[in-house]
Amino acid sequence: MTSEQQNAAPTPEQRLSAIRVEIDDVDHKLLDLLNRRAALSREVGRIKSTDPDGIVFKPLREREVLDKLAADNAGPLPDEHLRSIWREVFSSSRALQRPQNVAYLGPEGTFSYFAGVEYLGRAARFQPCNDLAQVFEEVSDGTCELGVVPLENSLQGTVGVSFDLFLRHEVYIQAELFSRISHCLLSNATSLAEITTVYSHPQPLAQCAGWLRAHLPTAGLIPVESTAAAARRAVDPGTAAIGNGKLAAMTGLGILARRIEDEPGNWTRFVIIGPKPARAQLGGAVNTPVPGHTGADKTSLLFTLPDKAGSLSTVLNLLATNHINMRKLESRPLRGQCWKYAFFADVECDLEAPQYADALQKLAETCTSFRILGCYPTGPQLDRTDPEQPEEARHV
Repeated sequence: MTSEQQNAAPTPEQRLSAIRVEIDDVDHKLLDLLNRRAALSREVGRIKSTDPDGIVFKPLREREVLDKLAADNAGPLPDEHLRSIWREVFSSSRALQRPQNVAYLGPEGTFSYFAGVEYLGRAARFQPCNDLAQVFEEVSDGTCELGVVPLENSLQGTVGVSFDLFLRHEVYIQAELFSRISHCLLSNATSLAEITTVYSHPQPLAQCAGWLRAHLPTAGLIPVESTAAAARRAVDPGTAAIGNGKLAAMTGLGILARRIEDEPGNWTRFVIIGPKPARAQLGGAVNTPVPGHTGADKTSLLFTLPDKAGSLSTVLNLLATNHINMRKLESRPLRGQCWKYAFFADVECDLEAPQYADALQKLAETCTSFRILGCYPTGPQLDRTDPEQPEEARHV
């Protein structure tokens, strides 16, 4: 080899080959570290197995880990990617400690299913339910350790049945997440002109009403029990379904149009429910503030009030006096009691923290019934729309 050849800069092919060797080396180191973490997770599971009330899903602890990692992340790995990777790591760790059954409104392929997979990871065992009542029942009776429940939509408002079911079942909110809802038109047809019938759940049909009037004005709109069920019906000639774009790969349908929702800011708030309050993770008694209960910055409440003037304003004044911001207030009729109501509220604090002990006591004394549904961290916004499709690309 001549001196000129020895001093020549490496070719792109040579540099690429060297980089691949480095990547292989890093991958093997990552594999070793992940297996070390898996072994530690199994040991945690063995320790928890001696406690019949041991809880595997600990969103406050997971949020703490994610925030620390994000703070230490110098890049170039984006924080969003880091958090997505670690959610799967958490999912694997939980499964190694104890397999987790997660109830959701099925069948597979609904927005509840995709929200659960995005937040809880693919190592969980997802159990489809026929309706939201079954989701609550499966969690309440211990058949499933967790459940995924839609609570409200940014366009359509509250999912009333979910709130009603909290009145009937003693389950608790463990965590929340916000999922971007982007609708696609799924079909075996090759053009919009072939479509005569569109299936979907009533909410997507309403959320895409303007687009449907503009592009499929003569098509029949058929409401069905879920977007996944709609996709399974859209196999006949001239039919289509509205649902998550990922349903296309699951059902073999094509995507005739993307992002057909009338409003781009379409988000659904989901909550993860469990049979025990999150504070049980730290050993606190029911309705007793837990010392050191940190990480939660949101509390959901369920209460009823005396039927007298000023009872609701007393609650609101208690919150205002303690500088507690209320994010949501909802009333729902009490079953079997005409013109009697229960109230649901979200407040921006950990109401079980020691500094709110007096306020918590006064709230309990003011209400005829008072229950904390959960103290939990504000949920992440999970937006998994196709980055290669520009926002204005409404259909293809």
